[in-house]
Amino acid sequence: MPFALLFTVILALLAVFQLALIFGAPLGRFAWGGRDRVLPSRKRIGSAIAILLYGVMVVVAWDRVGVISVFPDVVTQVAMWVIFAYLVLGIIMNAASRSKPERYTMVPVSVVLSSLAFLIAMGYGEMATAI
Repeated sequence: MPFALLFTVILALLAVFQLALIFGAPLGRFAWGGRDRVLPSRKRIGSAIAILLYGVMVVVAWDRVGVISVFPDVVTQVAMWVIFAYLVLGIIMNAASRSKPERYTMVPVSVVLSSLAFLIAMGYGEMATAI
């Protein structure tokens, strides 16, 4: 469960960051390729979608560790591996960014998130079931 908790905290912080971008915070150099100081409308929509994805990821992670039960186990297991793959892709995309602030900030965040997703997908942190 500590992996899911840390996963949730990091995604919550990223959601706050994305929300700031949506409302025009001049932090665009840390996201979406770093080309815009303030995000244009289409990238703000992307930030809103990212927040929704973070929420889905959190639900899947908590379901995978057994704190909640939303989906059948097989769905949660597969979904957590898909999330892991998505986050690994995020490492690659952030590393390829021309924006140094994005690379230096988001690559480590993506590495931590993908590592946590891997541990959760592997079943580490599952709550013990009563016999």
